[in-house]
Amino acid sequence: MGSKRKPSSFGESAMANAGKSQAAQPDLAAAETEMSYAQPQGDGGETHQTANAAVETLTTQQGIPVSDDQNTLRIGARGPSLIEDFHFREKIFHFDHERIPERVVHARGFGVHGYFELTKSLADMTRADLFQRVGEQTPVFVRFSTVAGSKGSADLARDVRGFAVKFYTKEGNWDLVGNNIPVFFIQDAIKFPDLIHAAKPEPDRGFPQAQTAHDNFWDFVSLSPESFHMIMWIMSDRAIPRSFRFMEGFGVHSFRFINAEGKSTFVKFHWKPKLGLQSVLWNEAVKINGADPDFHRRDLWDAIKGGHFPEWELGLQLFDDAFAERFEFDILDSTKIIPEEQVPVQIVGRLVLDRTVDNFFAETEQVAFCTQNMVPGIDFSDDPLLQGRNFSYLDTQLKRLGSPNFTHLPVNAPRCPMAHFQQDGHMAMKNPKARANYEPNSWGALGGPRENPERGFTSFPEEVAGPKTRLRSESFADHYSQARQFFISQAPIERKHIGDALTFELSKCERPDIRARVVSHLLNIDVALATRVADGLRLEMPDPAKAARPTRQELPPSAPLSILARPKSFAGRKLGILATDGADAKLLKALIEAVEKIGAVYEIVAPHIGGVVLDDGAMQPAAQKIDGGPSVLYDAVAIVASETGVADLVGDAAARDFASDAFAHCKFIGFTQSATPLLEKAGVADALDEACIQLATVKDAAAFVAACAELRYWPRELTVDLDA
Repeated sequence: MGSKRKPSSFGESAMANAGKSQAAQPDLAAAETEMSYAQPQGDGGETHQTANAAVETLTTQQGIPVSDDQNTLRIGARGPSLIEDFHFREKIFHFDHERIPERVVHARGFGVHGYFELTKSLADMTRADLFQRVGEQTPVFVRFSTVAGSKGSADLARDVRGFAVKFYTKEGNWDLVGNNIPVFFIQDAIKFPDLIHAAKPEPDRGFPQAQTAHDNFWDFVSLSPESFHMIMWIMSDRAIPRSFRFMEGFGVHSFRFINAEGKSTFVKFHWKPKLGLQSVLWNEAVKINGADPDFHRRDLWDAIKGGHFPEWELGLQLFDDAFAERFEFDILDSTKIIPEEQVPVQIVGRLVLDRTVDNFFAETEQVAFCTQNMVPGIDFSDDPLLQGRNFSYLDTQLKRLGSPNFTHLPVNAPRCPMAHFQQDGHMAMKNPKARANYEPNSWGALGGPRENPERGFTSFPEEVAGPKTRLRSESFADHYSQARQFFISQAPIERKHIGDALTFELSKCERPDIRARVVSHLLNIDVALATRVADGLRLEMPDPAKAARPTRQELPPSAPLSILARPKSFAGRKLGILATDGADAKLLKALIEAVEKIGAVYEIVAPHIGGVVLDDGAMQPAAQKIDGGPSVLYDAVAIVASETGVADLVGDAAARDFASDAFAHCKFIGFTQSATPLLEKAGVADALDEACIQLATVKDAAAFVAACAELRYWPRELTVDLDA
């Protein structure tokens, strides 16, 4: 297994001391890992040579040879994409129509209603109606989701989480379709079908489901250096959130605000959870999926039904063209962030989710988000990923919902007046009235709606020029610097989790050359990370992957990138109380009162679902039977047992797991003296630490709940993990 390492040393870059292995870099890796930033030169034949083997020339479905499958056609290196790009349109069109009826991606989702309330007017920045009047509320529908899994997959997959918000504004619907991670795997939308094909179950076998731990995904990633910033995020704890309520949301792309005078300001959107950030451990996620595959759905449902309405603050990063020009990276590159230290996030409103749906299919399944749904005062940038999404989403909804009239469905219909000449088709709930169904017409007031240059949506008149080409801008070429910045911004235990996640994922790859290729990229991010992963795989260290741009070592850590650097609280969390007959009634009451006082909730877990009889003779109902309420479902646990009651628990495997899992997952554990035999049988009694708090008196209950605000006792992980 290798020697133990001190956690404080893990993640410290030793790039200068990196030695080179005697093992040769695989030819395929050397040939493929460097992204081409010039237009490829085709040979015009039926086949060409790659890695000493003849392969077929890629063509369209019409048999037309493809010269560049990496970049959409655009004006200049950083200009907008062109609709005449038939290869891109055919590729996306076919991809969007591959699945019926569930979504190709983001199939596993959960939607709820709420409102957005403006707390700071942005009238000087944008003419968007919802950003004008402080205190005004705009109805919203929000859908959270996972990306890779099917509708039937489990909630706690390691995955990106979708965070899509539909604003029903007075000037039409605005869809802010984002994720819980601010960057993405790819820079150009033409690669989206390849990314998702690689991540989905392998086509010859139909598995694995909702997992990236397989050869196809890591083969694609290892040949796509632009993905490695996202890989750092997706291998971090951000990809296994404790709850939708405890994760951030991001618009990912740069957008534009346009004010009444036509002035443009770039904007990036952030959702900041009022309850803070929290994730789970991988071993915990696996067990949660077994105990409750609907864990995230149930958590959000229970919170809203219990009156604990989840809330986020809307934050904006606002910057001008001058900043965009001098920023170290390209603001049109969706694999990059703008650190909050350079452009602070300004809080301008709050999002409150306060109502569940009336029917899951009618609302959550039929809701149609489209990035192109934009309102006057907000505009697109030339981000090539965003430009492709604008085409793809509408095409997807047409296929999935079967008609261009999906806007007639109540969840998709604007809540402001609509007036247009579109008619007929499947699901046409209403058609234009009167004689005219065209424009222009000469029927006057009876002739229907007319364009309105003053109120209507107008695009920012950006000047663009350049050759019509398939070209990736040189400003997109740095793939490792921000990946390194993210990694060094993590706390030592968070860095360990990234290394553990990479080791686990790559251990599921059958091909050693794919593992080696991934590690070769990690060497360009952090040598200690690469070494940890290579050691975990017993892999001979490869040479570093060839980089289009050298990794910038001077980028400083950024505190907002770390979950553990954020303030912590037990508010909104759940305490699991394992109780037995004869348990101390006063102590149990004190625990419940302390939990409720700080805005948390609790569940009683008992040997029988009927409940337990306390030492004062009162019956305490139970929410869970012990083998249906494992400790992985809770943020902290307390074991309130009597001497007679604990005897039954000692002989029960589920009860022993309740204690041992809580300890292994670094949770705070409260326990009565009578519960000690259970801790002994679970094998943790001799390892109790300061986060294991004895509940000897009623006063201890409040102290224990207060200590739970730290959420986890991370030093314990270094004693229970073989790879620590």
